[in-house]
Amino acid sequence: MKDLRSLLDHSRVLGDIEDLLAYANDATHRQVVPSAVVIPESVAEVAAVLRYANERRVPVVPRGAGSSLAGGATPSPGSIVLDLKRMNRIIEVDAKNLTAVVECGVVTQRFQETVESMGLFYPPDPQSMSICTMGANVATRAGGPRGVKYGTTKDYVLGVQAVLPDGTVINYGGKSVKMSSGYDLARIFTGSEGTLGVITRVMVKLLALPPCRRTMVAVFPELDPAAEAVAAIIAEGGSPSCLEMLSQGSVNCIENYIPLGLPRDVEAFLLIEVDGHPAKVEEDCALITRVCQRYGAREVRIARTEAEAERIWLARRALFPAVAHMAPNVLIEDATVPRTRVPEMVRAINLIAERNQVTIGVSGHVGDGNLHPGIMADKRNPELMERVERAMAEIAREALRLSGTLSGEHGIGTVKAPFLEWEFGPEGVALMRRIKKAFDPNGIMNPGKIWPGNGGDAVV
Repeated sequence: MKDLRSLLDHSRVLGDIEDLLAYANDATHRQVVPSAVVIPESVAEVAAVLRYANERRVPVVPRGAGSSLAGGATPSPGSIVLDLKRMNRIIEVDAKNLTAVVECGVVTQRFQETVESMGLFYPPDPQSMSICTMGANVATRAGGPRGVKYGTTKDYVLGVQAVLPDGTVINYGGKSVKMSSGYDLARIFTGSEGTLGVITRVMVKLLALPPCRRTMVAVFPELDPAAEAVAAIIAEGGSPSCLEMLSQGSVNCIENYIPLGLPRDVEAFLLIEVDGHPAKVEEDCALITRVCQRYGAREVRIARTEAEAERIWLARRALFPAVAHMAPNVLIEDATVPRTRVPEMVRAINLIAERNQVTIGVSGHVGDGNLHPGIMADKRNPELMERVERAMAEIAREALRLSGTLSGEHGIGTVKAPFLEWEFGPEGVALMRRIKKAFDPNGIMNPGKIWPGNGGDAVV
């Protein structure tokens, strides 16, 4: 601790137990108290801390806002947590080249509001965007509701500045529309979950702000026709910017928490947003309405005012706090399947819940097949947690059986690390291990994440 305080101002090196407890977990339930917390304000300070840790084989856990739902920011035993929130400058917004450069600790919503005030648009919109940070979004390939039309964070990364475990600072990428020079290091860091080094700056591409936006809601008595309507909307040329689903259980959960007047007697509730040129928006709204009616929607409604649209989207945002209100702990999964397999996946999740005697609420970004099963848990109850973990494994297996993936936007972290080999096989994971070793030979960067035992030679 004394050595660390020689690298940074004393007030930004925390070692008291009450401070360390505040960093003992992210948005998952597992808690590990770190040895120290360091709050750098510059890339030079990040480099100094990594050199210190690498020389002593001390694990380092980079942390943005601690909103990870996969355990990616959970400390390792004996680790230094690197709290990056003070590196929060928007360095440049280049309106002519449609690019921006930000430090890793910039809050996503603040960045979005800044560029929108300039008539520009940064689409990636994680549900936690009011607190999550740009660097962590890149580290986890974060997504959100707009992924169906605009893609996820990975589709907007043009470059990164990163600090390697030995303190070396690298810069890769630029404003050029095309770049075919060497390995794509920005892509390697995108999704690396802090296991290769620390992302300190990111360069992202921007779009022009859509001039028109409409919010719609479609109510379906049955789940399968709703999912079929989702696939048909895309197949028939519709281009919604958001296409979300709430199941009957999720609607009941929300209504019990914050009454919004949602119908409780239906199996599926689609929330839809359309944006773009006004004429195209009207065309899409008409197409979506026709498709939903053809597949048996009981009601299709377009919000008449901003206030009505906000109330509709409040239902989606209220789901996590509503679910969290029902149980001491909630595990939110993000298994993703082809959108035509969504009904099968939802039915499978319901069977898994019944088989393991656990409660699972289902919602998701169904426009891109990204489901969010919310599993009620209580870490104080070992027998329940055993059933919860079994259900998680079964959900993972089922997503892969349906040609899906373990994670659509949260990352692997610790929660899904035991399952990674199921998706990529031992050969794929072995290759990832070799990449990790090349960047981090002493294994100090975020050990225990992405696959079990990830940590190399780090002393923990």
